[in-house]
Amino acid sequence: MNGMKVFTPVGLPNKPSVVNRVVELPVASNNPQPAVENLFTLKPANEWIDLAKNQPMPNMLFGPLWHEGELCILTADTNIGKSILGVQIADCITKDIGSYYLPFRAQPQAVIYGDFELSYKQFENRYSAEYQNHYKFSDRFYRLEINPDFSQLSDFNEQLMVNLELLIEQTGARIVIIDNLTFLRTQSMDTAKEALPLMQRLKALKTKHGLSMLVLAHTPKRSLYNPLTRNDIAGSKHLANFADSIFAIGESAIDKSCRYIKQLKARATEIVFDAENVLECRIVKDFNFLKFEFTGTGYEKDHLQSEPEKEELEQRVLEIQKEKPHASLREIAAELGTNQVRVMRILKRNNIKSEQ
Repeated sequence: MNGMKVFTPVGLPNKPSVVNRVVELPVASNNPQPAVENLFTLKPANEWIDLAKNQPMPNMLFGPLWHEGELCILTADTNIGKSILGVQIADCITKDIGSYYLPFRAQPQAVIYGDFELSYKQFENRYSAEYQNHYKFSDRFYRLEINPDFSQLSDFNEQLMVNLELLIEQTGARIVIIDNLTFLRTQSMDTAKEALPLMQRLKALKTKHGLSMLVLAHTPKRSLYNPLTRNDIAGSKHLANFADSIFAIGESAIDKSCRYIKQLKARATEIVFDAENVLECRIVKDFNFLKFEFTGTGYEKDHLQSEPEKEELEQRVLEIQKEKPHASLREIAAELGTNQVRVMRILKRNNIKSEQ
């Protein structure tokens, strides 16, 4: 076998030649091929287990909803309180604060909070009493804003990732919260073209530096008649596949200040806060700190709006069709928490041509 490299499997028992066959690999020729990178790390499964034994157990950062080493997504509609909860989580991590329902089991540590939603004056308002008696955050809480002079760079996302990595190295922080994902894209997050590369970059950054990442994401406009699901995340399929854990904040039909939290995906634990055991909460301002107050657990169905009666449903269908004459049957049905057939019958009964 002159001119050939020989690869023989190591550590395999002497079995028939099907197992122990020699694999011949060609050596470099006069037409060199591109260099092959070590893309894979191959070990017997037991060696992986032995390596894992020496790694610490992932601790809870926000109860069973987010653990160390995870890329977690927190999703909710606009003005439901994502940013309020995001800052509260960061504050708890830097100060070793947990709660009965959401214990904190890690060491207090530095957090980088990428705030792409609020101005610093708006931030001050939330964490003060009428701009007086300001809340005192830990010195381990690092908040960043985008420099407006550089927000229109053609390679903005690339520069953002590079700068974020530099800040991680400078501060030594291993907790990163991104508020919110919509800011880190140039087009619609509903498309794989935008969602997939972005999540790949975030995941690579997390793995390279051993980070725990929480990414806040918007939900598209959704019906308050339907339970929360992974499909409520903008760009849901691709984002959900890359996330280790996902939880959502739902708006409650009980009261305007009421919210509920539902666990949609988990890898480090069983799902605790499902539809039969959502975490109930409300938004309050405790003197100079706007926060979620956790009040108990309950059923998601109790927080959903009841499907309208026949007369009310017909009125709402006609209202939506008038407001959005080009809305499809599916879109109208989704907004009202009903099915397309009922919408089609109502429109037909009123001599209105429907969009399929």
